[in-house]
Amino acid sequence: MLQRYLQMHDFSLVSGSVTDLMVMVISDFFFILAPLFLVVMVTAVGSNFLQVGFLSVPVTLQLSRLNPVSGLQRMFSKHALVELIKALIKVVLVGLAAWQFIRANLEKLFLVLYQDAPGMWETVRSLALGLALRIALTFLALALADYFYQRYEYNKSLRMSRQEIKEELKQLEGDPQLKARIRETQRKLALQKMLQDIPSAAVLITNPTRLAVALRYREGEDTAPVVVAKGAGYIAKRIRERAEEHGVPVIQNKEVARLLYEQVELGEIIPVELYQAVAEILALVYQARHGQL
Repeated sequence: MLQRYLQMHDFSLVSGSVTDLMVMVISDFFFILAPLFLVVMVTAVGSNFLQVGFLSVPVTLQLSRLNPVSGLQRMFSKHALVELIKALIKVVLVGLAAWQFIRANLEKLFLVLYQDAPGMWETVRSLALGLALRIALTFLALALADYFYQRYEYNKSLRMSRQEIKEELKQLEGDPQLKARIRETQRKLALQKMLQDIPSAAVLITNPTRLAVALRYREGEDTAPVVVAKGAGYIAKRIRERAEEHGVPVIQNKEVARLLYEQVELGEIIPVELYQAVAEILALVYQARHGQL
């Protein structure tokens, strides 16, 4: 190849010959650098395959991609900035590796001027392969570094932020505000049900102001007195007011009121150990009623 250039003694500067010379030089240039380009291409494709594997992506037209606003947002996003920095680092490192190789082999390049054609070709070939190998190793190191960086970013993207954890807990356990509203609604419904059942009570036992328990007892229907309403504080006050409105007898007995409030739930019959105490209270109520009659 070099013999052609060294034997061009009778070259004339006319348009046709200059064009032929340029075509020849360009073709020879690409022929010499073809191994370098091939090594770089194989290295880039191979590193990308090692990172993400083989991906088959269907090609579809997305009109949203043509939006200039979203395009500018992608251009100036954090991801785009990181990719730009990575590209600049790659260019700088590859250029530095190539420059160091060329600088270390300057003497060989100068010796080309004093060699014959076969020697010149062998020197250029060895230098081109050496440069290609140096660039390929640089690309390989960059690909490994980029692989670990992409893996780190991927694992980081899988981590949940504090807000995401809160939202996840809300979905698993329920929204605390919603649960509080549900409990408040349930309390209101329970209070309304209790107030509706108070007129059927035979007696209201109080503590006298802190607790209130209403008992229902119907002969032949209830096997034992049943708690139809109970409450403390404000609810106890509402129960007393409701009982007074409907003429339910109110008896003050701190100990019995406390035991009924603590041990018996709504709709349950009283325990056996309280039968005697409650029977005495009901007897007082019946005596008072018959005395009024």
